[in-house]
Amino acid sequence: MRHEDARDAGPIGRLHGSAFPTPAEAALVGALRAAGRLALSLVAVVEEGLVGHVAFSPVTIARPVVTASPWPGAGLGLAPLAVASTHRRRGIGAALVEAGLARCARDGIGYVVVLGEPHYYRRFGFARASDRGLANEYGAVEEFMVLELRPGAVSPGGGLVRYAPEFAALGS
Repeated sequence: MRHEDARDAGPIGRLHGSAFPTPAEAALVGALRAAGRLALSLVAVVEEGLVGHVAFSPVTIARPVVTASPWPGAGLGLAPLAVASTHRRRGIGAALVEAGLARCARDGIGYVVVLGEPHYYRRFGFARASDRGLANEYGAVEEFMVLELRPGAVSPGGGLVRYAPEFAALGS
């Protein structure tokens, strides 16, 4: 596992292009990179080349009630995650997620949200975000999860989690 560098942009795009049914995720990663919104971008490389990638980008919370205290912690959204079809079921995706979450915790990130398969992400400690008062722009309930990395980082008041504007292109 290592951080993405300049030579990885093309292989990352091709990996996401082959891992998903449409080129939307590949375009998303490129757009986040161009906008400077890849807070963390990790790759898994083997002798054959790049076989896995995970991205984390900033999220914001629209609080339902404005209070005197600011939101207590910065958060990131985990998305997308891709592993080459030839290397799936070998723990590469899990290793990328674990390394990314460990880096987020070291960097003082308060929480991470993900919109994904609940069974997969619960193993990392993610729980249903609506149980913490958090909603998302996509209307997902079971698939929208949060992991608090720093106690108290998720406000009991909750709110609407908004991803970077580049995510809006996924729906078009």
